[in-house]
Amino acid sequence: MDEFKGCNLDYIPENILIDVLSYLSVRELVRAGRVCKRWRRLVRDQRLWRLVDLSAWKGVTSRILWLLLRQYLGCGLRCLRLRGLLLSARGGSFLSESWLKALSTKCPRLSKLYLLHTDLRCLPSCQLLPPSLQVLELCGCELPLDFFNQTVISPARPQEATSSAQQQGKDRKGKVQGSPSGIGIERLVLNNVPSFTDQHLQSLTSWERLSRLELRDTFRVSANGLRSCAAKDGGCGVEGLSRLKFLEIGITGRQGYQLQMASLGLGAGWIGLEELSLGGKEVGPGLLCASRLKDLKSLCLWACTLNETQVVRSCRMFRGLRRLEFLDVIFLPRQCPPVVEGEAGGGEEQDDEEAAGEDNSNDENKTLDMNDPIPSLRRSLAVLLPSCTVVFTNCSVQINAD
Repeated sequence: MDEFKGCNLDYIPENILIDVLSYLSVRELVRAGRVCKRWRRLVRDQRLWRLVDLSAWKGVTSRILWLLLRQYLGCGLRCLRLRGLLLSARGGSFLSESWLKALSTKCPRLSKLYLLHTDLRCLPSCQLLPPSLQVLELCGCELPLDFFNQTVISPARPQEATSSAQQQGKDRKGKVQGSPSGIGIERLVLNNVPSFTDQHLQSLTSWERLSRLELRDTFRVSANGLRSCAAKDGGCGVEGLSRLKFLEIGITGRQGYQLQMASLGLGAGWIGLEELSLGGKEVGPGLLCASRLKDLKSLCLWACTLNETQVVRSCRMFRGLRRLEFLDVIFLPRQCPPVVEGEAGGGEEQDDEEAAGEDNSNDENKTLDMNDPIPSLRRSLAVLLPSCTVVFTNCSVQINAD
């Protein structure tokens, strides 16, 4: 034991210390950097700043963001999660154009940005975000009207305002010359963003790399808005969201939106759409129009209530489907025809003999049926869609009080 009394953290290799520091939060890392010079140097190692989560830190201000960017964030940053303040709260918004420009310069490998409760109305366009972004997720944010429009240019400096050639040099798709690649975001997630409208959705048609679009609780998106953005053959080729492969539509939140039927716009072509996810109140109308999606290969239904007849009738048209998933779905019990007393009593002994003879042969089927919420539904889907994989995740069957 005497040999270990003289041991301290100086004998521990730096790689092990960095692994230990990786379990600390951002606030704890900043505090650990004040212990000594060695710890300060270890805390600034970029391996500790690949994933920065500030969504649980409610007191983040612009001063703290500048401090983190100048002293800690660097080329190792891959994912950044921020929590802001809406204008109705104390402190207002905290993102600025100068900070976003500095973030783009110092963190060129940032690929995912998650913003929670952030007021983005001070930013004229999403072009101010880092160009290296591939995933943008907005939750409970406020958006300006032209936020997703690529043609909007941020307020320029006096020397930039004089160059009218760049402002007037736009191609047919609405992109500014000098930025041929446009916005590089491939996945856009909008969760509970009430300010997102059909006009915002129409602006996304100019995003050439957008392949995944997730709309959750976007109450102001209508069926006409989805129809106008559908990928369909036009006079100059494919128009709309031509590169979109995955689309999610779900309304699960507030009461009073029972008649939300934005998913009715799925019947307007949507060439190239391979994966579809429907949730909440959009499942019913979405199943009516999903059969018109010729390229559909995967379908996910979540957070809804369904019955076996409704699912079977809809799946008869999904001949090209390869995967069907039910997530957090409540199935209504199957309605069986009433049993007549005379018929049931006469054949009771014969039914017992037949059941005793089939016990051994149906043991495996009984084991499989216990794992399924509705065994008959799986058997029906196996007949209708023989090449499709059916998955039940966290599903249940509603039990009637009768």
